[in-house]
Amino acid sequence: MKKVLIIRHAKSDWGGIGVRDFDRGLNARGLRDAPEMADRIIKKQIAIDAFISSTAKRAFTTASFFVHAYNAANKTSLNIIEEPTLYHAPPEIFYEIIKRLNNQLNAIAIFAHNPGITDFANELTNTRIDDMPTSGIFAVEVASNSWLEFAKAKKRFWFFEYPKLGG
Repeated sequence: MKKVLIIRHAKSDWGGIGVRDFDRGLNARGLRDAPEMADRIIKKQIAIDAFISSTAKRAFTTASFFVHAYNAANKTSLNIIEEPTLYHAPPEIFYEIIKRLNNQLNAIAIFAHNPGITDFANELTNTRIDDMPTSGIFAVEVASNSWLEFAKAKKRFWFFEYPKLGG
């Protein structure tokens, strides 16, 4: 059994004139929500083996909050696997990244952007979301021991969390 947590970056700042979309950081709400959502995952006692993130500043910063909280709570030293292709990626990129993963990894967290992250989440199970909210987490369990089989494996909706649901 494999587990996948799909996480949209926290609320971003619009930046100033001349700031590229890729370089936008988090705003005050994002800086509050990312650690809160990381704490929710810690409380669920989910053993995450890898954190994979878009290299865009807002996604990578969000992933950093999760990794820091996870490492502190579990006395681990995991790092973020940088995946530039996740920047505004369509669903097929998520599948490509997942199928290349080492089978020793049993639970992963992927940080990315809309609209691709919502489209990907909606392809996985019969559970549908209209729009993945910022800092939202959509999780599935996968009936397979091989990431190579992920695309065709049976998947079961596990949970959906986002800041406004409350902790």
